[in-house]
Amino acid sequence: MYSSNAENFFVFPPSVKYRVILAADSADSSPVNCAESNENRGESDPQMLFTASMAAVDSGSTRPESRIGSVAADYPETALPLALDVTDPQSIREAVRAATERFGQIDVLVNNAGYCYRSSVEEAEMEGVMRMYETNFFGPVRLIQAVLPGMRERRSGAIVNVSSIGAVRTGAASGYYASTKAALELMSEGLRAELDPLGIKVMIVEPGAFRTHFYDSSLKGSENRISDYSGTAWLRSVAQSRNPGTQPGDPGKAGDALIEAIERDDTPLRLLLGSDAVRVVRTALQARLDELDKWEAVSVKTDF
Repeated sequence: MYSSNAENFFVFPPSVKYRVILAADSADSSPVNCAESNENRGESDPQMLFTASMAAVDSGSTRPESRIGSVAADYPETALPLALDVTDPQSIREAVRAATERFGQIDVLVNNAGYCYRSSVEEAEMEGVMRMYETNFFGPVRLIQAVLPGMRERRSGAIVNVSSIGAVRTGAASGYYASTKAALELMSEGLRAELDPLGIKVMIVEPGAFRTHFYDSSLKGSENRISDYSGTAWLRSVAQSRNPGTQPGDPGKAGDALIEAIERDDTPLRLLLGSDAVRVVRTALQARLDELDKWEAVSVKTDF
């Protein structure tokens, strides 16, 4: 079973355009866990809303809930810790209402809630797959729907959906996880087309590997075993996964990059984070173009 617990939080640098940030996170699931010292932020600080969404945390895990509380205690005027289960519509409504009552509005929504269910396609338990979709895809959709009325009324705001380089290319045991991120990205593309005329920004973030606890707390998997997959999916099972602690990404720099991107007039549709992300995505896209060129003669045969 899964339960809602409080662990993660975001700390963003001062923003000129956006004062109130709702950051929906889960289980140290992604690299944008930008915890850092705030000693020099001063009166120009944006109002920070720290939100923990732990829908994907195993109920038997130990969570240092004091991390969020300690930050909120240090910055009582600008930090509001909230328990949030992104799979529960009522929890979302209450969190958005509390944030709006406290700060007046929500300027930026960062959808960072998510975890990975590893399994071959055949071995997967559908309950586990659907639970992941509820957290990784439908949870962000619910949050977007909850904050958009205020953003539309003001004709201002930004929605940041944290995806994965897995949405560009994936491998054995990660097909289901990658599909949730691919769905999130294509939904975001459509959303951007709908909101751009209204003055609301939409940005997709594709992170590389960051030094977080993703491998420690955000990997789930199937208990089913079919020996034919011992040389493929089994090699990337939860039991075989370890946190190397040598990932190139610095979580403390991710928040700065996000704020820089959404404050610019030319905010990208997709922002990659990390040199490894740039390398992997460039290689994957080039391979796709090469395949398109190779099979172009067959592809165009279907025209009248």
